[in-house]
Amino acid sequence: MPLQITNFRDVFLNDTPLIDTRAPIEFNKGSFPSAVSLPLMTDDERAAVGTEYKQKGQEAALTLGHKLVSGSVKDERISAWGDFAHANPDGALFCFRGGMRSHITQQWLFENGIDYPLVVGGYKAMRTWLINELVRISETQNIIVIAGRTGVAKTVLLNQMPNHSPLGSVDLEGLAHHRGSAFGRRPSPQPTQISFETALAIALLKHEASNRKTLVLEDESQLIGRCAIPAPLLKQMQQAPLWVLEAPLDERVDHSYHAYILSNLEEWEVQLQEHELAFTAFAESLERSAYSIRKRLGGVRYAELNGLMAQALDQHRQGNPEAHKQWIRFLLTDYYDPMYDYQLSKRDNRVALSGDRNTLAQRLGMH
Repeated sequence: MPLQITNFRDVFLNDTPLIDTRAPIEFNKGSFPSAVSLPLMTDDERAAVGTEYKQKGQEAALTLGHKLVSGSVKDERISAWGDFAHANPDGALFCFRGGMRSHITQQWLFENGIDYPLVVGGYKAMRTWLINELVRISETQNIIVIAGRTGVAKTVLLNQMPNHSPLGSVDLEGLAHHRGSAFGRRPSPQPTQISFETALAIALLKHEASNRKTLVLEDESQLIGRCAIPAPLLKQMQQAPLWVLEAPLDERVDHSYHAYILSNLEEWEVQLQEHELAFTAFAESLERSAYSIRKRLGGVRYAELNGLMAQALDQHRQGNPEAHKQWIRFLLTDYYDPMYDYQLSKRDNRVALSGDRNTLAQRLGMH
């Protein structure tokens, strides 16, 4: 009897290493955090087999599939699966529905002396189960939302919560790979919506399994960059008590400068491996972000922001990145703060706690 896995909870709680045997085009639309793409067929091969299936039926499609994936091509794929299986003996494999592709992969591995389990129901069953769990956990968790003006370092506070705290946190911006504002785009791309939801569901599962009584999240609008917080969780967040983190303007300018300027440029340099290219991409990204809020800023403030940013980029090129702090301060006081204060005034009745980092850290079990 071929080895089979039916306990999805264990798969995700244990970060079980997974071979995704679907075609690259399917993997790129969304998969699981612990999965690697080792397809049975390439995109072109899959398309050809699909056409054959429509025109001549299953048997003809199967024959074509075996013809396309044969000889050295077949050997290479079995070798890649075998390497993964040896490196990850506790892993498993899956295809879209747990059908033909995963059974063929499992059979070929078995013929090469490797007995490797497949996940029953495949990607579709696992994804459906995860989304159902996301809804269930969202609706049953006790949630606290950390709010605060831009630059108070809400994400830093969340990520410093210790394991022994009775409260647990999930970093939504980390999962969305975005810093959560108009200037929050990072050099490497965000996950697809499917991958974001999947990673979020797994993070919620792990939080629940840790038996912590309360889930702490950062205050977010529906969209974090292009990733949308699923409606069931967003609804609970919009009703949860708010803990408002406060910090002096100078600290907020400093934090924003480190996150959006220094760290951002470092990420561009890692991405592009060449300082001049990285600096150009970094500068364009700042200018694009400023342009994206031009209507909300209005013509006069946008012109002022643009002028300050151009000066800062010139000075940065000459070795003085600190000049960015001037436009960051302007943007915080003239744009973000009034907007935040207005939004908070509409939610005053939900504010359960306000205070500086020490006040909130103490309540979060960090002292």
